[in-house]
Amino acid sequence: MEFNEDIASCADLVRRGDPDRFLAIMSAPVKKRGALFIIYAFNLEVVRAPWVTQEPMISEMRLQWWLDSIEEIYEGKTIRRHEVVTPLAELIRIQDLPRDLFDTLIKARRWDIYKEPHAHAFAFEDYIMSTSGNLIALACLSIGMPSSDIKNAKEYGFGDGIARLFVAIPTLKSMQRYPLLDGSAEAISALANSSLIRMNNVLFSDSSGTFALRTAWLAKKTLRLVAKEPMQVVNGISSPTEFYKKILLLAKTFSKTF
Repeated sequence: MEFNEDIASCADLVRRGDPDRFLAIMSAPVKKRGALFIIYAFNLEVVRAPWVTQEPMISEMRLQWWLDSIEEIYEGKTIRRHEVVTPLAELIRIQDLPRDLFDTLIKARRWDIYKEPHAHAFAFEDYIMSTSGNLIALACLSIGMPSSDIKNAKEYGFGDGIARLFVAIPTLKSMQRYPLLDGSAEAISALANSSLIRMNNVLFSDSSGTFALRTAWLAKKTLRLVAKEPMQVVNGISSPTEFYKKILLLAKTFSKTF
């Protein structure tokens, strides 16, 4: 997509709110960046909705606003003017992105509004797959990945979601949120190991989604660390230095990998 004022606004949202993904997107060819900025700006808006207020009803209304926006796009209604919705509608039209990935992602974020833990392992996996899995799938589809690879992209995104969850645990605990079903060292290590295996076992039919998959560029490092030292999740995982990030991203750029 050609850069315009709306896409520039999306890029700025991602730069300020999701700097690691912003760096990854900037490693992509210019013609791929616009679509990725739109998808990740959309994600930021949805992710923030449950956290901007202590009032559950207002958080529900914010998520419903996004569900309504997606409905307007897909049902041919008048599309509301918004710095993310407007370019998202154009991207959906151009790439024929599937509505269910958006709807499921938004609805899954309702869990973030409340403090109840996940009821069981299936609910936990569904949450990660519906949020992080769907997000990576949408990002890949937005730059031309064939729909036959949606399941593979979601599987890869699951690992990224687990890695990001591990990093966020101290903050979530301070807000009285307990997303892990089992906080023991053994369970955390096992979850990290299984998530890493899932990421490593994914095969794609072609390389068209590479630049979207690269937005998960730090996930495997985090999972390997947690598998070896699971209690770092409780104490707080140290972020890699900016120098390390740039070197790693440069290596992936030159090797054309994710």
